[in-house]
Amino acid sequence: MAGTPPQAAQTRKAKPGKRPKHVPQRTCVACRQVKPKRELLRIVRTPQGRVEIDPVGKKSGRGAYLCATSSCWQTGLKKKRLEQELEVTLLEEDRLALEAYAATLPSAETVARAAAPETTRAL
Repeated sequence: MAGTPPQAAQTRKAKPGKRPKHVPQRTCVACRQVKPKRELLRIVRTPQGRVEIDPVGKKSGRGAYLCATSSCWQTGLKKKRLEQELEVTLLEEDRLALEAYAATLPSAETVARAAAPETTRAL
């Protein structure tokens, strides 16, 4: 191959299509369903030992994830699954703050109805 330029000697590979974007998965500590990270809410034990909601997912500390439904939050708090995952005993003020936040969340039935396609009745 004395007369061929170095670029021509190399075989060119066709560019494959773009890879699908990686979507991080997390498990809800209450219902144990695996969902995309963005669909779950993160609760974090801060280095100071406090338990807080982490809406952005960037706070430092040990984290646990819950679905955005009141039933998962009630299960996580009442069965102490959050305490087990975060390896901490919840302070009363932290528990009250989490319960107050859980009260603002929709129930699982409301979320399921909103996700289901609407059927129209013929008049």
